[in-house]
Amino acid sequence: MSMRRIIALLVIIAAVTTVVWVFSHNETRDSSERIAVGSIAPEFEATSIEGKKVRLSDFQGQIVVLNFWASWCTSCVREMPLLNAIHKSTSSQIETLFINVGESKGTVSEYLKNHSFSFPVVIDVTGKISTSFGVSALPATFIINGEGKIKEAILGEITDFPLMQLINSYTYSGIQLE
Repeated sequence: MSMRRIIALLVIIAAVTTVVWVFSHNETRDSSERIAVGSIAPEFEATSIEGKKVRLSDFQGQIVVLNFWASWCTSCVREMPLLNAIHKSTSSQIETLFINVGESKGTVSEYLKNHSFSFPVVIDVTGKISTSFGVSALPATFIINGEGKIKEAILGEITDFPLMQLINSYTYSGIQLE
């Protein structure tokens, strides 16, 4: 076996181990610790794949669509074109942020490039962000209002345009998601 294949195999094993750890760790959490609609979204700080520091509090006053995903997740892959359309069509009042769970920067960058996606991505290698949101399966999407409260939690694949229409209605009607 060539050295290149051995390294690729080790990277895949590390990624799978990380994801398994994240989900097994989340499953052992007490259900009272899980994030709920109406609660304040957990603060986090991470680095985007472009090298920029990102904190949830940076978006105070804006609506944030926060999506947890992975390129190996079939449901995530199916919803990505819709989420990319949301990212491209929203105003400055709405920010989209995509949290990749457990993959390498190279894998994520290649995936985005191959699909011509331009949305901002943070990689949650350790699972700290997904754990703080109580994410135990992918995809998971949270809509957070300008005051930092979770207004919607969508667990599972987003399969149609009503969410996009809902988000756009916030933009065009001036709704602040109180």
